[in-house]
Amino acid sequence: MSKKSMSAAIAMAHREEMLRDSSVYVMGLDVGPYGGAFGCTRGLWKEFGRDRVMDMPIAEAGYVGAAVGAAMTGLRPIAELQFTDWITIASDMLVNQAANMRYTFGGSLSVPMVLRAPVGGYMAAASQHSHMFESWFSFVPGLKVVIPSNPADAKGLLKSSIRDNNPVLFFEHKKLYDIPGEVSDDPEALVPLGKANVVRKGSDVTIVTYAYMVNFALQAADILEKDGIHAEIIDLRTIKPMDTETIVDSVKKTNRLCCLQETWLTCSVASQVAAVVAEEALEDLDAPIRRIGALDAPNPFSLKLEEYILPSVDRIVREIRSMF
Repeated sequence: MSKKSMSAAIAMAHREEMLRDSSVYVMGLDVGPYGGAFGCTRGLWKEFGRDRVMDMPIAEAGYVGAAVGAAMTGLRPIAELQFTDWITIASDMLVNQAANMRYTFGGSLSVPMVLRAPVGGYMAAASQHSHMFESWFSFVPGLKVVIPSNPADAKGLLKSSIRDNNPVLFFEHKKLYDIPGEVSDDPEALVPLGKANVVRKGSDVTIVTYAYMVNFALQAADILEKDGIHAEIIDLRTIKPMDTETIVDSVKKTNRLCCLQETWLTCSVASQVAAVVAEEALEDLDAPIRRIGALDAPNPFSLKLEEYILPSVDRIVREIRSMF
């Protein structure tokens, strides 16, 4: 074990998988000598060269399409978007091509590619550099959607994503890149896709969340503990496939559910979690389900306004207190 930032853990996962499998390569904006906008490919160009670490032009549809085609021929590309906001430009390649190929060709081919993209707000980066689109793509059959909350999970989940034979969208919250954590040095230490993590045990309310909001949930739980409210926190880690069994088992124990996410609530991950619990554990609930997310507005450039739009620890505490 060693302490690493999340960006360093992601770089480590890249390197280990590229050493393990010569079909793995990286492509994206400034992923070469510069090492990526957030340092997630640092050192790879020097070690593996330009044939396996490829700088791309500002043409997201083009190079994501190239990744889809390469994956269909047996390679395992990792395409990096500099910001997730530009995934809209490449969405045709993901939704109409990558997601459908296995079905279209009757299972005779697969698309083993990973698309990595930084997400999230709390950085005063305004409306075109703060989006989170995990809900959009989890709607699409054929795509897997992953979003870690810490360095160890980032490394283990990315390695599992690279080895998966399906297209995986791997979202990384920008506020988490520099936060350190213990990371395994074992190149076979994988975190399985589709398995949530109970990061805090509790008996009174279940908080289901992911990414940067895990930190907010833990802070809120510390405050609620002083009120005698013991929160259980589930980090989804994988949005699709979603570990609904862990969620339902927890709610049947705590009898209350709070769905926490950073972004908008309409047709969201939080809404899906609420729907699953309503279908499978409605009679176990002692209070209405609470959903906490962003107000229905673009992310402002002003940090003060952004903090008003997005969830806060104080808001989480207030909402959960109101359930008792």
